[in-house]
Amino acid sequence: MKKAIALFLAVLMLIGCTSAMAEAVKMDKLTLEFVPSKDADVIITGTKNLPELLQAEMLKQGYDIGEVDITVGTSYEATGEAMAAGTIDIGWLPGGTYALYSDEVDVILTATRAGLSNDSTDPATWNGDANMTLPTENQVTFYRSLIYATPSAYGKELAAKVNAGEALTWEDLDKANWAVLKTSSSAGYIYPTMWLMNNYDGKKLTDLTNVLTLSGYGESFAQAAAEAVDVIVCYADGRRDYVDAWTLPTDQQDATGKAGMGRSDSIWNELNVIGVTDGIYNDTVAITKANDAVYNPEFIAAMQTALINIIGTEEGQAIFSVYSHTGYAVATDADYDGARQALTAVQ
Repeated sequence: MKKAIALFLAVLMLIGCTSAMAEAVKMDKLTLEFVPSKDADVIITGTKNLPELLQAEMLKQGYDIGEVDITVGTSYEATGEAMAAGTIDIGWLPGGTYALYSDEVDVILTATRAGLSNDSTDPATWNGDANMTLPTENQVTFYRSLIYATPSAYGKELAAKVNAGEALTWEDLDKANWAVLKTSSSAGYIYPTMWLMNNYDGKKLTDLTNVLTLSGYGESFAQAAAEAVDVIVCYADGRRDYVDAWTLPTDQQDATGKAGMGRSDSIWNELNVIGVTDGIYNDTVAITKANDAVYNPEFIAAMQTALINIIGTEEGQAIFSVYSHTGYAVATDADYDGARQALTAVQ
């Protein structure tokens, strides 16, 4: 009798699973894109297991997705434009990029990340091996951008002045060769501009004499290591991401695939902070409004649950560590009103 009951229950479970599969909404393809805040090959390698995990989680939520395609945009704006056009369904956008395209895309999640051992607005406290930036167990919904002096001859002059407790003048900064990202990058453009505006009588990045615009932070650190520029800007834990690559020979790669930069001293000693911005609301996971198959309450709720479940696993933590994301929280468009205000001020 017990065997018969067990067999009966097993059949019921099989029927239930088959029925759930049959009722799942079928989708041929889902397109995901990351902005190039890290080197594209590093992102692609780091997220290679995400499609399989997302397919499995979305099936639990009632969506049978045939293919999950992951790409890296050529620029922040390129990802925003692709989402606005509906060729990319889900995108990982910084707050500033989201603010720029929020008429065409909608935020579904905000990233949380491990806080840092330093949150001081005094740039000198960020510099040197004794002050290396370390992660903490505290989860935060904001980060800062830092303005860094490179190991170029003039970069060292700027760093020496800041580390001696002297204030930099506009003339000091204007003589430098700067490398920044494109205008929708929160840490790479918007908040460094606001830092200048707040400290130098409304002056902006566009008022500087020598500014080079790059497509990603990997290029910024390479330019810094080559002493080709005097100042770069990047999120506050940027040096942690390049600490190993900084001192590797140029014909080698670090564990994440970043090319060696051939420096002999540590990145903490050679890349000195000379400015600290206000806090920036964390990155988004956003969804296109141009595709009704994904832009609806049912799909959005399923995607939110799936990504929160994935990042809650050890494998998911490893995947999203490429962006320093350690968790996701449900978000609303109003959360990024501050980012829109910042973008308007900069523009």
